Amino acid sequence: MDEQNKTDSTTAPANTSVNLTSEYGPLEDQLRTALREVYDPELGMSVVELGLIRKFEWEPDQVEVIMILTTPFCPYGPSIIEQVRAKSVEVTQRTAKVTLGLEMWEPTMMEDQAAANWGLYY
Repeated sequence: MDEQNKTDSTTAPANTSVNLTSEYGPLEDQLRTALREVYDPELGMSVVELGLIRKFEWEPDQVEVIMILTTPFCPYGPSIIEQVRAKSVEVTQRTAKVTLGLEMWEPTMMEDQAAANWGLYY
């Protein structure tokens, strides 16, 4: 197989929005920093620290935030999702859509220091 035909799991199929990380990199960094202000009230940690923000998909007039929750039955889920959407609109000045991913959350998804602060070492 030649280099041109190789794809990896991060390559978007042709019929979906393209992840233009190089073009939107600085804006993505700003958004990720701003999302540190969105907390899971039960755990007292941000959605970024917990590893709930999984990916951003960028289009010229929209950002899609793919995220997960710590549990499918999170009582604060709707509120957290709305806070992520509102913060995304505020920072990017674009329409924002939040999509829940299908991954199951696990503590290994947490940022290293956040996990250590929670008493987890792996």
